[in-house]
Formats: sequence, structure tokens, C-alpha cells
Amino acid sequence: MDVRKLALLLGALLMAGVSAFMARSMFAGAGAPQAEAAEMQNGPQILVATRGLPVGTIIDPDSFRYQPWPKDLIDSAYYIKGQNEPQNLPGTVVRYAITAGQPITQGALVKPGDRGFLAAALGPGMRAVTVSMSAQTGVGGFVFPGDRVDLVLTQDVAGGGDGAPLKTSETIVRNLRVLATDQRTSSETEEGKAPVTTYSTVTMEATPRIAEKIAVAQSIGQLSLSLRSIADNTVELERAIAAGEVSVPDGTDPKAEKRMLLQIASRPSDTDTTYVVGGDVSRFQRRTVPAKPVERQAGAGAAAAPTVVAITQRPAGPLVRVARGNTITDVPVGGN
Repeated sequence: MDVRKLALLLGALLMAGVSAFMARSMFAGAGAPQAEAAEMQNGPQILVATRGLPVGTIIDPDSFRYQPWPKDLIDSAYYIKGQNEPQNLPGTVVRYAITAGQPITQGALVKPGDRGFLAAALGPGMRAVTVSMSAQTGVGGFVFPGDRVDLVLTQDVAGGGDGAPLKTSETIVRNLRVLATDQRTSSETEEGKAPVTTYSTVTMEATPRIAEKIAVAQSIGQLSLSLRSIADNTVELERAIAAGEVSVPDGTDPKAEKRMLLQIASRPSDTDTTYVVGGDVSRFQRRTVPAKPVERQAGAGAAAAPTVVAITQRPAGPLVRVARGNTITDVPVGGN
């Protein structure tokens, strides 16, 4: 055989051997991740956050899920399936911020009744304030921790005249987050039920200024809760944008829009408050504070000059109250 042909044959055999070896290595390397993935699926599973959980977030059943985790990276602080069951996690509060997909550790959560639970439930710069409630003023017990409420102040404004006070009702604060009802910080019991029960106190999250207003309001009149709808977040956002309280981010970044919406949804407000007086409810009630009579000492032999004290509304039309000395006369508008 020609030496040249023999060399070509040996070279071809060598290249075939090298190719076969490389192919075998590639197939062996591809099988390793599959085996590792299969091992993870059959291995331990731990609880991870399904979304970002800022400090003060109250955990609900949708906040976490089980996910396979490498056995070598398991930590004793993790909630491991079969060892630490999560039945008691709903109602706990996030002490340290947890990002989406991050393992939930036992030290990152504070349970109801633990020291510092209420402080952990408060957002940055917020305060906890408690008001007294009854079945009538507390929406019949249908307010649960985590709900959003408005605070309504009802009072009688004293005046003069015949002494009848002015009946008023005013929404002084909107969008307050309920932290606890009495000593309950979770809407569900250990059996997973949410019973409707009456309570005597409600603890809410407020800014320092709003907390001061609530403290004063409790000494003025009666406070009542008005439960807000979950769908009010969008309406509140539109109102805040129109009022210039929130700047709309440039572009169409979904994350920026979501942050803006969360900012509005979690912030109580004491602006744009509304009120109702007795005259708005019934035509036989007042719209203004009744005027006080004016006493004037007339000189001897001189007639007292008439003084207009107040102009009020009545069902039949407006009238003018005139004081002549110690005598007060109601004169209908258009009369003598």
C-alpha cells in the first residue's frame, strides 16, 4: 500500500476517534443538568415570596408559595415543606423587606402577640392611633384588619337664639388602614374563618398630623367608621393626579405606575373633606349656627335703633331677625 494513502487513513481514523470522544462528552454534560433538575424536583421545597414584600406588609395566603431548592443551600431559618407548615403565617407582618422569589425566613416575620408586632406593621413615618367604637359606629363588625376606612365626626355646634344646636357630620380623614380590632390583628381565626364580631376599639395607621387631628376629634364629638371599597384605589389615584398631589412618571413604565398606585393606596389623607349639616338632611333643621341675641341699652326717652342680627332660612322662605333693644323680631323677606 502506498505510504501516502496509509497516512491519510490513519489521520481519518484519528479524527473520527476525537469526534466520537467529543460527542460523548457533550451528551454526558447535557444529561447532568437534567439529572440535577430532576433531583431538585424530588428534593426539598421551601417557601419563597410571590411578590415584593416591603417592611410592614401583612402576610396573606397569596404572598408565598413552595419552590424546589438545592439541598446544599438549605438553611435552618427557611420554611421547609414537611417541617415548617405555613398555616399560621397569614396575619404575620414583614420585619425585613423581602424581594420576589426570595426565601422567607422565620426571623423576617413577626407574629401577632410578639413584641414589636404593631411597630413592624407600621409603614415608615406612620403612627398607630386607637379610637373607641360600637356596633353602630364600627360598621356592625364588618371591618377587619387590613381594610381601608374613612373617619366621620358627628357633633352638635352650639349657638344662641332659641338654643337649638346645629347638627353636623364631617369626613375628617380618608383612606386609613385598619391595623387591629380590639386585640385582633388578623381577620381569620386559627381555623381559617373570618367571623363577624363586634369590638370596642379600632387601631389605625396614620401620619403624625392626622393622629393629632383624630385625638382632638375624639374630644369634640362621636367618631364613626365608613368602610371603603377595594375599587376606590383607582378613583383615589385620579383625584390625587387632578389635584397635583402626585406627579405622573414620564413614559409608560409599568413598574413606575404600580409604585405610584401603591403610594396612593397606602396614604391616608385629610384634604378635600366633605361635610353635611342638618339642613341638608331635613328642611326643618338648620343650615347655620343660630345667632345670639344682641342686647342694647337704649337711652332714656330714645327709641332703640333696629339692628339686623342674622339672616336664616326656613321652609317657607328666608327671614331677617331684627333686634330692637331687648326685643327680637323675625321679619320674612318681603314683609314689613
